[in-house]
Amino acid sequence: MVEVFKGTTTVGVLCDGGVVLASESRATMGNFIASSTAKKIYQIDDLVGLTTAGAVGDAQSLVRMVQVEARLYKMQRGEPLTVKAITTMLSNVLSSRRYYPFMVQLIMGGVDRYGPRIYSLDALGGQIEERKVVSTGSGSPIAYGVLESQYKPGLSIKEGTVLAARAIHNAMKRDSASGDKIELVRITDKYEEVDGPEFQEIMNLL
Repeated sequence: MVEVFKGTTTVGVLCDGGVVLASESRATMGNFIASSTAKKIYQIDDLVGLTTAGAVGDAQSLVRMVQVEARLYKMQRGEPLTVKAITTMLSNVLSSRRYYPFMVQLIMGGVDRYGPRIYSLDALGGQIEERKVVSTGSGSPIAYGVLESQYKPGLSIKEGTVLAARAIHNAMKRDSASGDKIELVRITDKYEEVDGPEFQEIMNLL
């Protein structure tokens, strides 16, 4: 039996004018912490990001594929794919592997000409457009407790960043497969990884 890295909490928050994606950085093999620096948020296009939960190898192969397809489309057509189009393309790939599915849960989030969008995808290609918040991975029940209780319509991008960080922070307290470092990405009119003094300021609020 081949061991795979897994165990995750990822979060997506739909905000006024943008999207926040968040994750922690622990990867596990059973009870063993295989990595404390696992990357779980990837930039797919200029204003589109993807969070990954599940088997790391499966997730990384899907990320590489969808990044290439998004770039190729933009080169050929002179405009980017919409968030929904990228999600549908990835859904088609997932659904084509019914007998040996990719063992992943994914969140696709970004901003296009229709505004901010977030979609969740399961291992068999099911896709759902989320209207406010979404979480995946082993720590998602804990994260949802924070997200559902504290989300409010019209949430600003700054408030959404704090909420996403708080959801991950609480999941890390109770889910042994989630831990180490919090990663935050904001997508508005730019794709931005939150770090430095602002990141520390957010951590102080948790």
